[in-house]
Amino acid sequence: MADAVVRLTTPTKLVLRELLANPEQETYGRALMDATGLVPGTLYVILKRLEAHGWLTSRWEDAGAHAHGRPPRHYYRMTAVGVERAREVLDRMQLRDFRGRGASRP
Repeated sequence: MADAVVRLTTPTKLVLRELLANPEQETYGRALMDATGLVPGTLYVILKRLEAHGWLTSRWEDAGAHAHGRPPRHYYRMTAVGVERAREVLDRMQLRDFRGRGASRP
């Protein structure tokens, strides 16, 4: 499914922008929820969809690595393809939105 078009809803754009802020860094769901304001039922569907399209990879934190009795975290990171495609699509959408707002014309 990596070649299929990713549906870019407003929540998906929020997630992509947050991930693109530091694409080499892993992040986990709760941090993304805090950064985007999305609820788990929305966020995790988006993350699964992006991973299915090859834009993200994920891994579970090692069982012994977590502290203070919390459950292991599920970490996400953008792939090189995901970074490239997300930037292209978001740039294109931003340009389209700019033109649609009636940018000043001579």
